[in-house]
Amino acid sequence: MSSTTVPTVQPAAVASTNQDRWAGSGRGDSPVARAMIHAGLFLAALIAALPVLRVISVSLRPDNRLLSRDLNLVPEGATLASYGHVLFETDFPQWLFNSLLITVGTALIGLIFAATSAYGFSRFKFPGRGVGLTALLATQLIPATMLLVPILILAIQLDLVGTYRGLVIAYAVTSVPFSIWILKGYYDTVPIELEEAARIDGCSQLEAFWRVLLPLSTPALAIVFLFNFLAAWNEFVLARVLIGSQTDLFTWPLGILRFQAQFQTQWGDLAAASVLVSIPIVALFLYSSRWLISGVTLGGVKG
Repeated sequence: MSSTTVPTVQPAAVASTNQDRWAGSGRGDSPVARAMIHAGLFLAALIAALPVLRVISVSLRPDNRLLSRDLNLVPEGATLASYGHVLFETDFPQWLFNSLLITVGTALIGLIFAATSAYGFSRFKFPGRGVGLTALLATQLIPATMLLVPILILAIQLDLVGTYRGLVIAYAVTSVPFSIWILKGYYDTVPIELEEAARIDGCSQLEAFWRVLLPLSTPALAIVFLFNFLAAWNEFVLARVLIGSQTDLFTWPLGILRFQAQFQTQWGDLAAASVLVSIPIVALFLYSSRWLISGVTLGGVKG
């Protein structure tokens, strides 16, 4: 009996085909149409990058100048003095360390709770499952500022005000509902037969989850970690309330307020600090870019 070989499509080939399609070569566009598409994309990229370039320009200007008469991105007399002052003459390194510590802790704790909870909602049928999912979704309709008072009351009762623990727990619990929905949708796309095969081979339920489902869910896990990281990294209001005036615990959003006084703002230092705090985010995006597209799209489609 002859066997039939099913041709497989390599991911690289699919990526190349998609790139060609977006570039216009696979759509039959004329050279003029392709030139207009590329011009539009270049203009959109320039508009998106212009504010960032202006902030970098302000950070390089001498004498704490915000505005200038020319539009040069590299100003006359450009200097790195603002970067040196921020890094070596202020508490900015401590603020950055505090933010990294709190943010990484928040992202990891939120990811652990969301991954296990989403697995229960995806793989098990139990009373109240639909109500629980609806309740989790409903929490996302509540503005974050409305949760400020109850979180503060709980933090006071649990003696968590003015500690890293309080801020990490507050950030983690507010990010878990959204993370559960992302992971639950992604788990639904993974065939349950893979876990059943692992159970037949001797794995327990927990081992099947750890050895089979989690490795297959890497794109979704990366997306959840990134979202949790960004939410905690940029948060200001909750940190201002829970940390208060304890300067040794300041995160960078609280710390850079010190560059703004009642009658004067240190524009060079403020711009330099803004550029420096964006470096970890850019590095994280570049590292996780290979998972971003699949993590966002596959989690919303049930296979």
